[in-house]
Amino acid sequence: TAPVERAFLIGLDDPADRGWPVQRSLAELSALAETAGATVVGSAFQRRADPDPVWYFGRGRAAELLDEKAASDFNLLIVDDELEPNQQRSLEKLLDCKVLDRSALIIDIFARHAKTKEGRLQVELAALEYHLPRLTRMWTHLSRTGGGIGTRGPGESQLETDRRLIREKIKKVRADLDAVRRHRTTTARRRDRHEVASVALVGYTNAGKSTLLNALADSDVYAADMLFATLDPTSRQVELPSGQRVVVSDTVGFINKLPHDLVDAFRATLEEVMRADLLLEVVDAADPDFVGQQVAVQTVLDELGAGDKPRITVYNKLDLLPDDAGAPPDSERAVFVSAVTGGG
Repeated sequence: TAPVERAFLIGLDDPADRGWPVQRSLAELSALAETAGATVVGSAFQRRADPDPVWYFGRGRAAELLDEKAASDFNLLIVDDELEPNQQRSLEKLLDCKVLDRSALIIDIFARHAKTKEGRLQVELAALEYHLPRLTRMWTHLSRTGGGIGTRGPGESQLETDRRLIREKIKKVRADLDAVRRHRTTTARRRDRHEVASVALVGYTNAGKSTLLNALADSDVYAADMLFATLDPTSRQVELPSGQRVVVSDTVGFINKLPHDLVDAFRATLEEVMRADLLLEVVDAADPDFVGQQVAVQTVLDELGAGDKPRITVYNKLDLLPDDAGAPPDSERAVFVSAVTGGG
């Protein structure tokens, strides 16, 4: 059996960044690590504006990690940002354990949860693009032989061979994804011919999109209280009280600091968002930081070019709000519901 991964989390607190407090980001990183199957044994952060080019945090802070490793016996360090390949190498060498960054962690979770052919292709593409610049790490065994005569050639050419193989693989996965995408576009065109309006559920991960889809369509889409439970787009027909039928699609949850490779890889899933006539933005009203989450969602929507589509904001999880929370403001563009109890 695989050894238990005991994770220590660390991040930077940029004094200039007021949008997303570091404690909040580390709490989310902890939930991500647990979703990936790790046991979190501690966390820390350092206040500094810019990452150190070699160590990510300052050299002194990096050295303190050795003491933390001795105390908590962690065998995995997870950094709350995307690391440069050389920063990752420096930390792995110093701590003699695996070092992951937020992007690698999210890719790992996506790989566990992707079920459809398209979802798996998207994860594979994101993983290949993430690993390409980090390839040298795979070949450290060649440099361990002591360097010198006879060790220079093969390492270098092996690395080039690997890079070429990965680039070819990326090309193939892209072609496969395009084929899947074309098939999806054909299906959507058929839908358009029948003039069925389409609605896309968007929102922060774990805001309750799948639960809402189940409540609207009386269906049984997989829903769990965890990050990224849904990766593959799911569509259901829903009949409105007026008798009109619409297609409602669930999409992958958004998250703060979502790596660009992943936004690119998941464009196909998010094409449902592009094509939709209306967005239902599901917000976890019980989360103390839901405003920050809405900002993160808006950022991804803007990146996709869907930022100004017509939308209704659905404040969900009313059942978790304290009774004295008071009635939220009412508007044409916002509704307040509990997808679990059916309230609202």
